[in-house]
Amino acid sequence: MHPNSAFRHDDRALAEALIEEVGFGMIFLTTPDGPRVAHTPLHSTGDGAVQFHLSRGNALASHLHGATALAVINGPDGYVSPRWYDAADQVPTWNYVSIELEGPVRRMDQDGLAALLEDLSSLHEDRTADGAPWTMDQLSPDRRRQLMAGIVGFEMEVLAWRPTFKLSQNKPADERARVADGLEASGHPAIAQLMRNLVP
Repeated sequence: MHPNSAFRHDDRALAEALIEEVGFGMIFLTTPDGPRVAHTPLHSTGDGAVQFHLSRGNALASHLHGATALAVINGPDGYVSPRWYDAADQVPTWNYVSIELEGPVRRMDQDGLAALLEDLSSLHEDRTADGAPWTMDQLSPDRRRQLMAGIVGFEMEVLAWRPTFKLSQNKPADERARVADGLEASGHPAIAQLMRNLVP
């Protein structure tokens, strides 16, 4: 979380929407073997928890149950050039959106894991461009059991939400507008749009 309070955006619905839109994040935990990170699809339950699954062989899989972990979801980002400012004596920076979530983790049972996989595949299949969506029932029962045996589902009860929306809030409105234009022109329209829509 960025230490500058100007970059905090404590709109919980916005944070949940970002998790759903991005759909992917990192889980961090210190294990007996040292700090480890896992990259995984994330699903917000909408009631203060996030769910995810890992390969059974992942370095975190045997340590997460009962532990307090950190999840990070990164949203849009982009390099900000000093050339975009009208004011002199500026330096480069980076605008970005990120959410840190912290809380205890529990292992899900097989029914919970199956529901998570259904929710994830349904959400993301609906976003694909062409054809009928893929569904879990297209797997044979044996193949489904085999694949599910290789993964473990987890749920984190989120006790701390730490969002950072660094969108040039510390700059005057005219400077922010130039930065948003520069970001869009350099191939970062998503962060430019957030600057225009979220910062008064």
